[in-house]
Amino acid sequence: MQNMDPFQSQSKGHESVKQERCVGEGHDDEDHQRWVRNLLFKMDCRLLPALSGLFLCSFLDRTNVGNAKILGLEDDINITGHQYDIGLTVFYIMYICSELPSNLVIRKASPQIWLPFLTMMWGIFTMCLGFVRNFAGFVVVRALLGIAEGGLLPGIVLYLSFFYRRNDLALRIGIFYTAASLSGAFGGKRAISLRSSDGRPLILYWRYADIFTNTLKTSSVGVLNYFLLPNSLETAYFLTPEERLYALERVMLDTPSVEHATPEDEREKLKWIEVRRGLLDPRMWMSATAYFSILSGLYSFGLFVMVVAVVSDRLQLRGVVMLFTLPIAIAGYGAIANIHSSSAKYAMTCLMATGLYSSVPCILVWNSNNSAGHYKRATTSAMQLTIANCGGLLATFNYPDQDKPQYHRGHTMIMGLLVFAWLMILINVLYCAKINRDKAQGKYAQYAECHDDRDPAFKMIL
Repeated sequence: MQNMDPFQSQSKGHESVKQERCVGEGHDDEDHQRWVRNLLFKMDCRLLPALSGLFLCSFLDRTNVGNAKILGLEDDINITGHQYDIGLTVFYIMYICSELPSNLVIRKASPQIWLPFLTMMWGIFTMCLGFVRNFAGFVVVRALLGIAEGGLLPGIVLYLSFFYRRNDLALRIGIFYTAASLSGAFGGKRAISLRSSDGRPLILYWRYADIFTNTLKTSSVGVLNYFLLPNSLETAYFLTPEERLYALERVMLDTPSVEHATPEDEREKLKWIEVRRGLLDPRMWMSATAYFSILSGLYSFGLFVMVVAVVSDRLQLRGVVMLFTLPIAIAGYGAIANIHSSSAKYAMTCLMATGLYSSVPCILVWNSNNSAGHYKRATTSAMQLTIANCGGLLATFNYPDQDKPQYHRGHTMIMGLLVFAWLMILINVLYCAKINRDKAQGKYAQYAECHDDRDPAFKMIL
């Protein structure tokens, strides 16, 4: 390809988009396809490690309170198990309440600043846990931590949509989401290492771990990502001017009526009517309630995750894929609630994790895929996570100590929620298919060239 100025006229950009559409959809130009793959790989190598680091820190800090409990937090600050649960609940409440506001301000605040800022703030708040002396201090720190952490995941999902097309997203979400499974290994290993030789917790060490480890780790990652993350494709320093323009044109292919669209359509000012459309979108509510059910199981506890994400992107299917992955987890929960063999329970736990984790990339990007317009997409992405993360509240109280070791009630409740999730996903798939049929029949003709998801040119991903 010849060299292009990134600030060429829009008319030339539109012609390039049309040419890319013809070549991209025809798949008959091997050199072109190789060039696109190299472009995506270049973005992957710069963006995904940085975002994975942020998400890994988030999960490590979120599970850190569990490790602190193992190491003697309750005895040291003189709180009961019920008061500990209240602290967890306050965290999730503040976490949930901060997600939508964070997504609405991320573009104005600048993603390059906002995401690292959130990371550094929760690193500081996690450090403060090491200075807590009583129940009140514990609750305040957990509330501040929830506010800081709540904006990260919806912000990352929205941020990735600035750089990738709809059918590229599930794999990228899957890559950084696997960082969550690593956090369990790292956190658990640290908790074991900070116990005395006879297995008793070293009470003062949980403060040491919080004060030094988390401050240095999380704050350093936040500062580093300020220099690594670009605000948008237009400012992606690691791409050449030609690559920046071409990548922007690829993303614009997902804008309805692309022939008439301009980059300014994605730089729209805040429109509360778009936020309202996002809040009232039935697709968002069906996807969010399904994700709530999935997270209720996920919070209670990846190669297969990546396989499912690749298949989902190749087939350009989200809900349909989850209709096949969720039954794996449903079978695992149904079995583990009624068996007593330790080896059999271990096998069922593998099934549960496989079905749950492999469903997450698909459901995380589904709302973003089917929403057009920045603030509609920002609203649906954040609201899905706001609703879904209420699953953390349920998980906090779903496995009380008096139910151990079988936890029949907790496992059965999660199984029921996953069946509900499967039904919501099925209804959402059928609803999206109906919208596509209605658009093909001209029932959405009045929205032609409106450049949002109501446009007849915008097809819902099933």
